[in-house]
Amino acid sequence: MKLPVIVERGTTPYRAILAAVVAAGVLAALWGSGLEPFEQGQVTRFMIYAVAIAGLNVATGYVGLLSVGHSAFLGMGAFTTGILVVHQGWEPWATIPAAFGVCLVAGLLVGLPALRIKGLYLAMVTLAFAVAFPELVARFDGLTGGSSGMNIPRLSMRPPEWSGFTLGEKDQWLYWLGVIVLALTLYATHCLTRSRYGLAMAAVRENEIAASSSGINIAVVKTLMFGLSGGITGAAGALFAIYMGTLFAEGSFTLMAGITLLIGLVIGGERTIFGPIIGAACVVYIPYYTSSIGQGQGSAVLFAVILLLVIFLAPSGIAGALGSLVNRFVVVRAARPRTAPPSRTGPAVSSAEPERGPVLAPGTPETRKAVH
Repeated sequence: MKLPVIVERGTTPYRAILAAVVAAGVLAALWGSGLEPFEQGQVTRFMIYAVAIAGLNVATGYVGLLSVGHSAFLGMGAFTTGILVVHQGWEPWATIPAAFGVCLVAGLLVGLPALRIKGLYLAMVTLAFAVAFPELVARFDGLTGGSSGMNIPRLSMRPPEWSGFTLGEKDQWLYWLGVIVLALTLYATHCLTRSRYGLAMAAVRENEIAASSSGINIAVVKTLMFGLSGGITGAAGALFAIYMGTLFAEGSFTLMAGITLLIGLVIGGERTIFGPIIGAACVVYIPYYTSSIGQGQGSAVLFAVILLLVIFLAPSGIAGALGSLVNRFVVVRAARPRTAPPSRTGPAVSSAEPERGPVLAPGTPETRKAVH
């Protein structure tokens, strides 16, 4: 058999591959639901980070807008959930769309500088946003609790009645809520990258001048995608608030948290669907397992060495390296356009008489010369 095998989208083999991926995801979710409470909590935390990194991937990966300040969107989504639950009595799960909307608007505003600057200069703007966020939270201490933090009462975090879960099964409810949000995020990202907006994002990332000359509105693409990126990360922040129950802006949503998200994206792989999943697994589980091997600074050094090895051996990220390996055996490409079969009777010939008349318009010099 000749390798690689070509699989076209829309064909039966392609659908079989998709079905296998979905089945693997369902089995993984069922496996996670049977874990011990602590291990299941770690899986929930991993899914929260996967959603947040997927949001960062939209701006930094697909559009090329470097951001180190997405921790602010994570915190904004978390405090939106906390404020709505504590002060307005909302159901925790119902605050996820609200957190998405608030962070979407904030992302549109923060993304405006991307119309004029890019690269490290844009990264500095997002860095300033991340540094300023804890100070803004402290200033509105009446809503956020300020430096003392915000505590969401345990009774307010009970699962909704229609879910079938009790207050004692809150961890199970949060786990399945994380599964749903992560699945929706990955599916939406996949559809976005396969649409004409995905082509526009790729064009803007590669060459803005060429993209503009081809009719793409660069301002709309940059601003809208940065806003969408912030909204997705804000939804992850809402899940984080439900997961933690206690929010401290200076502890969980600092600049270091934004750098952690960026590290996860680089390790997992930019511009890939599974990159955020792999990156989230690295930033959640590598510190967890290295902490049991080393103590104090030794654990941090070991974590840094592992990250450097991954970046050195897989510059395109782990997902990118795995994708290159898979492409040696199977290559998925767009389906070829179907062409109409040739007619058996040959080309159609019109039986109508050709319109007779002067080839040259009357009154032209050529016409007068022909008359004489």
